[in-house]
Amino acid sequence: MKQDRSKFPPVVDGKSQFDLDSGKYIKVWQGPQHPGVTGNMALELIISGDEVVDLKTHVGYLHRGFEKLMERRRYIQCFPIVCRICVPEPDTNEYLLAAAAEELAGIEIPEKAKWLRTLTLELSRLASFLMWIGGQGGAFGMGTVAQWAIAQRDFVLDLFEELSGGRIYHMYIIPGGVRDDLPQGWDKHLEDVLKRTEKLLKEIEIVLFNNVVFKMRAQNLGVITTDMVDKYGIVGPNARATGLKRDLRKDEPYLVYDKLDFEVITRDYSDAYNRTYLRWQEMWQSIDLIRQIMANMPAGNDYHHNLPNVLNWKIPVGETYVKAESTRGEYGYYMVSDGSGYPRRVYVRGPSYTHAMVLLEHLAVNVNIADMAGLMVSLHTYPPEIER
Repeated sequence: MKQDRSKFPPVVDGKSQFDLDSGKYIKVWQGPQHPGVTGNMALELIISGDEVVDLKTHVGYLHRGFEKLMERRRYIQCFPIVCRICVPEPDTNEYLLAAAAEELAGIEIPEKAKWLRTLTLELSRLASFLMWIGGQGGAFGMGTVAQWAIAQRDFVLDLFEELSGGRIYHMYIIPGGVRDDLPQGWDKHLEDVLKRTEKLLKEIEIVLFNNVVFKMRAQNLGVITTDMVDKYGIVGPNARATGLKRDLRKDEPYLVYDKLDFEVITRDYSDAYNRTYLRWQEMWQSIDLIRQIMANMPAGNDYHHNLPNVLNWKIPVGETYVKAESTRGEYGYYMVSDGSGYPRRVYVRGPSYTHAMVLLEHLAVNVNIADMAGLMVSLHTYPPEIER
């Protein structure tokens, strides 16, 4: 769908001049507490009839302050904080915080810890995608898909509970490696969950992707072109759906991704339908990667590097930037150490900052108000990544 602004009032001082008193335009708020937004943020919509003609996003409903909180805590005390930056996929934040501290401290983690971390990241990726595809189905009125996917995600959370003791926030990845080895019999439970997920994905293909209503509403909705990718800072599936092969797991491999056999999945038209289908394909890919990891998991129990007293751990002066491929795309941590036991500065680069604000405001023009929720969910955003 082409965003045509020619018929709308001109922009003066960066603001569109809509005369709400004329009766031609109406202001409608969607959020911050609304099933049609992907978290605690609000959409200020200007509509003409049932068509969106202008959108402004509003954040500020969380006031988390994660980055400043970390400056007042020792490194090990930061882990319960960073999990909250992305609730559906906390492990990416755990890994990046640990990796940044390890790089500054000059620590090389054991080989088995690398495999266990990769396993955790892919399992977290699967859980995040299950929650997301349920939301995508629900945004288009397909509650069955939502209930199926969210229920299946709970079985993945069972695996995390066995592994770490926590269902939502795991804190399994810590500086030096991971907290523990795989529990006895966990591999059999894992395979059972993977088979259930495969069965669900086949059913979702029938119910969602072959549904004429979903096709009519999602196709040509919120089209992202290749030339928009760098301009708007678009990453992850939103960019790959345009045909660009950009995936940090391949482009700049970390942990053991260079030892796994997989290809970057792309589509050739980034609309809501193709973005949904690409993420569905990446769920299959994560299942395959998890099985590869389990088949090649090193033996032994060397999964953690010995550290000094973590409550008095002083990291040498320096700065670093580490990044990883989350379900939403490139996720990065910039960390500065001043030699004390506290990080001097931690800056978190989450994909939602650009996707949920500037990009969404651009794509919303000319969209039917009933499809705004589906458009927003198709960009896969989490507001805490904005208010960090």
